[in-house]
Amino acid sequence: MMRVTPLVVAGWTTLTLVSAPLHGQVSIPDTPAGRALRAWLDAYNSGDSVRVATFFRTHAVEDALRGAFTFRRMTGGIDVLSVPVSEPRHVEFMTRFRSGPMVGYGAVDVSSGDSSRLSGYLFPLGLNVSANDIRIDAPNRERVVGRLTALLDSFYVSPEVGRRMSDSLHARLRRGVYDRYTNGASLAIHLKADLDEIAHDKHLQILYTLLVRGPEPPPATAAPHRRESEANCPVWTTERLEGNVGYLRFDGFIDPAECGTTIVRAMNALAEAKALIIDLRENTGGGEAGSTPLLESYLFDRRTHLSDVSFRKTGEIRERWTLDSVTGARFGGEKPVVLLTSAHTLSAAEELAYDLQALKRATIVGETTSGQAHATFEARIDNHFEILLPTGKTLNPVTGADWEGVGVIPDVKVSATDALATAQRLLREKMPH
Repeated sequence: MMRVTPLVVAGWTTLTLVSAPLHGQVSIPDTPAGRALRAWLDAYNSGDSVRVATFFRTHAVEDALRGAFTFRRMTGGIDVLSVPVSEPRHVEFMTRFRSGPMVGYGAVDVSSGDSSRLSGYLFPLGLNVSANDIRIDAPNRERVVGRLTALLDSFYVSPEVGRRMSDSLHARLRRGVYDRYTNGASLAIHLKADLDEIAHDKHLQILYTLLVRGPEPPPATAAPHRRESEANCPVWTTERLEGNVGYLRFDGFIDPAECGTTIVRAMNALAEAKALIIDLRENTGGGEAGSTPLLESYLFDRRTHLSDVSFRKTGEIRERWTLDSVTGARFGGEKPVVLLTSAHTLSAAEELAYDLQALKRATIVGETTSGQAHATFEARIDNHFEILLPTGKTLNPVTGADWEGVGVIPDVKVSATDALATAQRLLREKMPH
């Protein structure tokens, strides 16, 4: 299932870029948070990979903010419509996507301890939404907190941590902490921040939107709908590097029911390579874990146990294995495989790296990854609030553990910038001409 990534921003440093025109946007405050927002907009709206790379070199940007760049082509850029809240290190803003009338609400926070660190959120609200459309009152806030705490109590992967989060939200509600948040998006942002203080779980998200889920397409239109989905699948870049080394880069896993053919085409294109480099350094959106067994099935010669997911509420354990058969040719289980990682490689991409490392099928080169391992599901809090709730723990059959909170530790630690050159050198040494 494709999810809209919340934009997350925290920290600011001076960025020596020429500001792009903001197409009639309102004035952005000249504060640390406002300047951080402006720097992010300059990079995001430029559509220039060099400027984006410069922005990321200058800022330590948290995962969700980096992940928002994955949707740059979809949004066409972002313009700021209003700034309802402005504090020195915190700013909230309403936006409009340049590609159409979609309105969003975001926040930027600047770290007080390190001004180069950025974090924040951006919610897609709906078409032509106004400030009045997202206003909420005290009874609504109380209902949202009540429902949220019930979900945390019942389903969060750790019962003890779920209870602590629930108790904390109830206490804050009684003290009137949430009285100041008079619009739904702002309340969602601050509820998420309060949960972060306790759980430190990057998969735990509170979402707010006025978008309405549409009905499933009728059978007569199912085929055209599927073709439209495939047209929107991310491109998996394949190349042949020196020495007949295959190179595969992809920046997000998508539901294999919609985009499985993308994976199949990429793996078939590289089946005859002597070695394979899989580049996960900009896989900052994670995605559907169901895609990882499909990809991994091309890298083994026999059916292989990849992982187990244990769910707290039901006690159910779901096993993940490679597929018995694949379309086209397998790359095979013997030729060298190297995975490239960065500190912003997350979720499903981390699962791929962890699986292959534990099974000694690949060498991991780069930086320790983000550390997001929990299985999640989306639950309705009310008509407009949702939670992305971690409910299951991923366990590797070899290690008996996962990468939650610690990340996947590379076999060869180098900067993400140097990872590709390092991988090529390692493969040259392993496969002398």
